[in-house]
Amino acid sequence: MKYLLIAFIGLMLASCASKVPYTDHLRDEFGLDSEKTIKKVQFLTSSTIILEKNKVSGNLDTDDDGKLVESSNKQQHRVIIPAGTKCVFVRFAENGGIVVRFELGTGKELTFQQRQGSGSGKYYFVADWQNKGAVKYGNEMFSATTASATAYIIVKKKKLNKTKRKDRVVKGMKV
Repeated sequence: MKYLLIAFIGLMLASCASKVPYTDHLRDEFGLDSEKTIKKVQFLTSSTIILEKNKVSGNLDTDDDGKLVESSNKQQHRVIIPAGTKCVFVRFAENGGIVVRFELGTGKELTFQQRQGSGSGKYYFVADWQNKGAVKYGNEMFSATTASATAYIIVKKKKLNKTKRKDRVVKGMKV
């Protein structure tokens, strides 16, 4: 019974998928060059992506007693995509990247592409980092947090090894 339990646990661990970054090498290895084949792949995020949009309004005035009154209103809209969030392929981007979708809705897509000079080959989240991480999401402009710059897309990869064996024990011959 003990050996059966150990064999079962070993089999379960062997069949688990490992999370690996999506790279050109992986794309070539699995033939994911066409939209038809890559649409079958489940993508995930490696780390959390946070998109923020702030709107501040204010007013300077006096009240009935002659006191100066400064009022301000701040509205903050955040889109949080936690690490490990599943996303699907939408299309190939013009710049060699890929566009993925996390939810339904017009324009709710993000682009990932390789960084120039990076030897890792990972497809990182794309935003205008020169302009405070500006990115368009859902047809609105957001600012991505600096921590979001480290996010890249990953896939689950597993190996299946099947071995079929037929044993026959030969008893030998006697004179």
